[in-house]
Amino acid sequence: MMQADFDALWITLKLAGLTTLILLVLGTPLAWWLAQTRWRFKFFIEAIVALPLVLPPTVLGFYLLIALGPHGPLGGLMIWLGGQSLAFTFAGLVIGSVFYTLPFVVQPLQNAFAAMGSRPLEVAATLRASPMDRFLTIAVPLARPGFLTAAVLGFAHTVGEFGVVLMIGGNIPGETQVLSIAIYDHVEALEYGHAHWLSGGLLLLSFLLLISVYAFNKRFSVLRS
Repeated sequence: MMQADFDALWITLKLAGLTTLILLVLGTPLAWWLAQTRWRFKFFIEAIVALPLVLPPTVLGFYLLIALGPHGPLGGLMIWLGGQSLAFTFAGLVIGSVFYTLPFVVQPLQNAFAAMGSRPLEVAATLRASPMDRFLTIAVPLARPGFLTAAVLGFAHTVGEFGVVLMIGGNIPGETQVLSIAIYDHVEALEYGHAHWLSGGLLLLSFLLLISVYAFNKRFSVLRS
């Protein structure tokens, strides 16, 4: 591997880790609300969350690029505050990844919260547990498989991003170049050996992550039964 490949690997892992952490913090209350609310128009919020699943990455990346650029609302705000435009920066990559990976974290959490039913929470309420206590001591432990699935899918999906990160961050070695873009560069340069190493590594990582999710969920199901 070349030094640029190691830099791309570090940027990719840092981006995936930060994105997953942010989405777990922000996505957990959103998923909990979606699982518990009886608001008749919640399908509208669910559609917004799921939009990245069907929207072409370049479309989402284009509009995020506009928003993060110097004349966009977020980029313009940063410049007004004395900073710089978020386009073609690592911070911009994080923002774009959060939007693009949102359904891969929120939906598993929502499904896990919904699957546990209302009975455990009702029992805890009769014991005078506060809403926060019920969430932390009942809902979160019961939803552990959902948290693992959300974390693994969020991390793996961010590692494999291409269209969105290319639109927002460009291809700046050592700053915004991630592994998926580095692989594309190697293929363009007919450096298939380097492309094989990087692609094989991502393939193995993705496979191991999925194995861990299925193995944990199977063990958790056996323990609960």
